[in-house]
Amino acid sequence: MNKIVTLSTGKPKKHSWKNREEISGIAKEKIEMTYLTKEGFMGDGVANTDFHGGPDRAVCLYPFEHYGMWEKEFKNAFTPPSFGENICARNMLEKDVYIGDIFSLGESLIQISQGRIPCSTISKHNKEDRLLGRIVETCFTGYFFRVLKEGTVNVESILKLEDRKQERVSVLQGNFTMFHDRKNHKAIQELLQIEELADVWREKLEKALI
Repeated sequence: MNKIVTLSTGKPKKHSWKNREEISGIAKEKIEMTYLTKEGFMGDGVANTDFHGGPDRAVCLYPFEHYGMWEKEFKNAFTPPSFGENICARNMLEKDVYIGDIFSLGESLIQISQGRIPCSTISKHNKEDRLLGRIVETCFTGYFFRVLKEGTVNVESILKLEDRKQERVSVLQGNFTMFHDRKNHKAIQELLQIEELADVWREKLEKALI
């Protein structure tokens, strides 16, 4: 059982990055409590629906342990939710959780559906040009959940593993296949065999087999 570090939400807003205006939902703010629906947290929103949002990507989690690592590497202070996550939590590393894992969180029930495919707003928001590339290289992307049961979540809520559907493919392994091993048909087939895999990943991986 893991207590979350921060709970954060935010609607898309205008940002000025490198003298250019963009709309993004990455700048979330810490909150005490909200209601989690099948589409995501009340008060939350996304701008780029190619990478975020929808039932398979209703909740974004980023592991707290990565913050210290990035601070050391970039000599810069990163504090949750710098990576645009809804939940920052300890002991939830990509290598230790599996696609399909079901967790209770407050009154809700959530299931890991895919790793996160990060976009350039992470670098822009944190003013570190190399950050996106390093996140992809390491596969320390965080990951998404779908919501199986709606309910109230607060900052004191606990993430408790309720069911593990498979132990073949961790989120980290899935990320590695997606980002660095798209010619490995055996690894792709193993991912595609996971019923709980998000549709958008399934489509991308099926195309890689053609």
